[in-house]
Formats: sequence, structure tokens, C-alpha cells
Amino acid sequence: MYFNGPGPHRGHVLLIAGDVAARRRTVQLVPSANLAALAMVPASVLLGSDVPTDTVCLDGTRDPNTVLTRLRAAAAAPGPLLVYLSGRLTADRRGRHLYFALAGTTASAVRYTAVPWEWLGAELRGRPAGLTTVLLDLAADRDAWPLLREYGSLPASPSVQVYGVVCPPGFGAGDGAVSGYTRQWIDQLRRAPMRPSDVQLHALAAGTAGLPPGALVLPTARELSMRQGPPPQPPLSQEPWGEGERREEVGRQQDRPVVPASEPVSRSLADAGPAPAVVPGGMPGVASCVMSGVESGVASGGDVPAVPAGVSGGDPRPYIHALASEGRHGEAAALAQAWEEYVRGVYGVSSSQAVQWVEIRADLARMAGDFLLAARLWMGACRVRLAWQGGSGPEVHAAAAGALYCWTRLGERGAVVEVGTELVAVLGVLPGLDPRYLALARARLSAWESPVLPGPVRT
Repeated sequence: MYFNGPGPHRGHVLLIAGDVAARRRTVQLVPSANLAALAMVPASVLLGSDVPTDTVCLDGTRDPNTVLTRLRAAAAAPGPLLVYLSGRLTADRRGRHLYFALAGTTASAVRYTAVPWEWLGAELRGRPAGLTTVLLDLAADRDAWPLLREYGSLPASPSVQVYGVVCPPGFGAGDGAVSGYTRQWIDQLRRAPMRPSDVQLHALAAGTAGLPPGALVLPTARELSMRQGPPPQPPLSQEPWGEGERREEVGRQQDRPVVPASEPVSRSLADAGPAPAVVPGGMPGVASCVMSGVESGVASGGDVPAVPAGVSGGDPRPYIHALASEGRHGEAAALAQAWEEYVRGVYGVSSSQAVQWVEIRADLARMAGDFLLAARLWMGACRVRLAWQGGSGPEVHAAAAGALYCWTRLGERGAVVEVGTELVAVLGVLPGLDPRYLALARARLSAWESPVLPGPVRT
């Protein structure tokens, strides 16, 4: 979400902490800690916009109508809106409806003491598309989890961008600290030289939060494949959050680059103009390398794959993106593979141009929900880049981050162990890599190698 348009628009940030998630005297999630940490982030950074913004925090609220009133006021904001919810997701055993539990919610009075999940979608349904983001850090109890397994997702308004995680019951202790997903979201906002897009923040936060096996990550693969990419995000006109601290942090990281989230193909393809030099997100322009070779007559490695006439000046990426966005994943993958084969014949198997098409194919596989193929393609790209770029290049770390994120979405034991073993080996030879990524991969691989694991969640 990003808005800096003309007019007297005013943004709104609504942060809501619900009931503590606990099981068998073990605290799993402390919403108040999450809320306090997120409230320290300037509203302009949370929204990705420098419009005047109102911020409201609800912590310890017991009345569902109070939450409803605040939701309605937030929905009436003319500018960008962020709604953050952290707490326990429960269900009405009789009616089988999902509820957001408040401080006084009890199992016998869910319908009267909790917020119906339908209220959230109903209040935000009338807002313009592209101006509303809902961020979730939730833990489901034993009543809600079977419903989530059945639904495969959380109901949401089509005009709202929803990002977040829902952890299963009994996943571990919280110790009163900020949960992994929220902590990683905040950490990436602080450390990035420019604010990443929401989908980038979500991808990296979910990939490094140490989520338990079977956790529901939103959006699901199906929902993400149907989503259009966000517009390019210009820098804020005001001074970035913690500028002095950031300069010091950037100085410390010159020899240890931050691993960026893998850039969704929806942006790298949809926003591509005729032969651009750079695609949003920092990945070199694939079509510029390919088309320049074609037009100059350098290439003789085979026929150029067909692209419908009049499509972005011959650039195949917007057309491939359109196919993927329409759900025609097979056609998009076939066309991308044809371009990869052509570029390999022109520039070589291990050329940067060929590797860039491997990365596009990896993101297309992610959009199609084939996380196994996506993880393998990302790891292949990482190995090639590592061989001729060294381990400190940002593209190498971006490929590693892409492989890590897609691997965390795998839910079949054999695939997790097989890919995870190779992934740990790749991460282990990257100098300067943030040690959290290798630690996360090792911990998750060890957990899935154990004899008892929950079943996978449908995505």
C-alpha cells in the first residue's frame, strides 16, 4: 500500500490487541507486546505514505461494539488504512463461525464477548481498492483450527490486501516477548534503506519468523497468484524513520548485506516497459538484456520465442504476467521456459541473462503454488550466481531468500527434508549471510525430521 496522491486525504492506522493465546498454561502469543512494539513505528513508515495520519490503539478491550465503532471510523478514512490484529482466533462451537477473541472472551459466551470475523470484511468492503491493508499475527485455538483447515484461508474483502500468519494451537511459548512474525516485520522496516513493499515485508517476515510446521500463511498460494502487483513505491518525502540509527546500521552492514525478499514476478513482469534498464525491486531488466541482443543481431542461438504483436514493444514479461494473473500458469511457465532456452543458446547456460529467466520461472512457480519447483529453481539460480559472483552479491542473497521462503511453504515431509538438506548446504557457504536464515533452516529441517508432525494445511 502506498499513497501520496493530491487532495486533503488523511490516513489511518488501527492497532488492535485481542486475547492472549495460551494452551495448557503455556503462553503462545502476547498481543499487548506486539501492539506496543508496532506502535513505536511511525505511522508514515507503517503506511508507506507521508499523508497526515491518525493512529488508534485498542489494548485490553472487552466490548465487541467498541471494536466495531473503531473499525467503522477507520473505514471512513479517505486515505490509506492499515488495520493490525494480534491475538487468539476462536470459533462458536454451535454456529461454526470464526471470532477474534477479546480480553474477556470465554468459550461459553463467544458470540457475546468476541468480535465476529465477518465484521472486519463488512466494514472494509466499501473502501476503494489499493488503499487498505490488514496485517494479522494470530494463533488459533482448538475450536478455530479445524475450521481454518477446512476453509484453507480466512474470509476477506476482495478490495483489501491481507498479510499475516495464523499459528496452530500448542505451537510453543511466547515468554511475553514480541512474536516472530511481527518482530521480523518491524525489523525489516527499520533496516531497509528504502521501505519495501508490503508483499516483500510479508515474504521475508514469514520466511524468517520461525513459524511452526503447518502454520497458515496469508495470502495463500492461490490468493497470491490472483493478486495484481502493487505500483512502484517512491521514497517518502520526509526523513526516514531512525535516520541516524539507520546510517550506523548501514555502515555496519557494508560487509554483510541484508538478504532481501524475493521480488514477486507480478511486479517484475507487470511493470515492465519497453526494454527497461532495471525492473522494480533491483533485479536487472531481463528483457533489456534479451531484446538488445536480438535487435543488434548478436544472437544466433535459435528462433526468438513468439510474443503477440504490440505487447509492450516486444517485451515478453507483461504478457507472461498477464497469463499468470489469469490463472493460465502452464502457458506462462512454457513461454518463460522458451525464453530461457533461447537466452541460454545466445549467451550461455551460466550467463546472467539465463539466470534471470530461471528466477522468473521460480516466481511463476510460486504464483502457481508449486513451491517445490520454485525452491529448486531459486537454489539453482543461487548456485550459479555464487559461482561467478561470489557470496556477497545482493542477487545471490536474494536468490537464497527466495529459496528459503518457498521451502517454508512446503508441507510434505519428504520434500521438506530433501530440499531442506540442499538449502542448508547452500546457505552454509554464503559469506556474510545473516545467521538467522541458516539457523531458521536448520531448526525447521530438524523439526520436520522428527517423527511426530502436524499435517499440512491446504493452500
